[in-house]
Amino acid sequence: SIAWEIAERFAGQGARVALTYQGEREENVVRELADKINATMTPCDVTDSDQMESAFRRIGQEFGTLDILVHAIAHAKREELAGSYSDTSRDGFAMAQNISVYSLVEAARLAAPLMTNGGSIQTLTYLGAERVVQNYNVMGVAKAALEASVRYLANDLGPKNIRVNALSAGPVKTLAARGISDFDVVLQAVAAKAPLRRNVNQSDVADVALFLASDLSRAVTGETLHVDNGYNIMGL
Repeated sequence: SIAWEIAERFAGQGARVALTYQGEREENVVRELADKINATMTPCDVTDSDQMESAFRRIGQEFGTLDILVHAIAHAKREELAGSYSDTSRDGFAMAQNISVYSLVEAARLAAPLMTNGGSIQTLTYLGAERVVQNYNVMGVAKAALEASVRYLANDLGPKNIRVNALSAGPVKTLAARGISDFDVVLQAVAAKAPLRRNVNQSDVADVALFLASDLSRAVTGETLHVDNGYNIMGL
């Protein structure tokens, strides 16, 4: 996943990393990954505010302070992605917003007190937030709300020297991408049209995440940075 590539990249640069996981079903998989980079683990179901508070409390106890938060959580019912957006159910809409967007808002609020020396908060988004992408539907609307939240959070947290940005990655073959119909067709179309004539990979995105985590990006906040080989600039 993109999130794992980012975690590996940060650990490789000497960062102490904490990984969160939703529940028991994911614990063993995440533990195998955590052991590779000597990362701390903590359960965190983002639909449960008590668990969110507990996770950040544990992180504070373990690390004392926090420098970087990477939000890489999104979810929608698979049946809400295909077909017509106007057929989105009330429950499906609320679920996508709660998990994909509000989780960033709550995480930022809980992380801020730990970022006593300032910090970098990052989230992952996609071009479907800006343009209509087939088979993305309710997730595109959620990503649009996520990008708007990035701007409002950047304004809120700027006085604390906490920067908030989004990385808008081009299509990458990940587990999450399996839920999008005809994803291979999307990959082919993007590679053919992007100015650099190729698709991005997890490593490309992790490099930009590292930039956003570093002092090299100290004047960058409230932005959505496209990491897509230039695909987003193209018209018809």
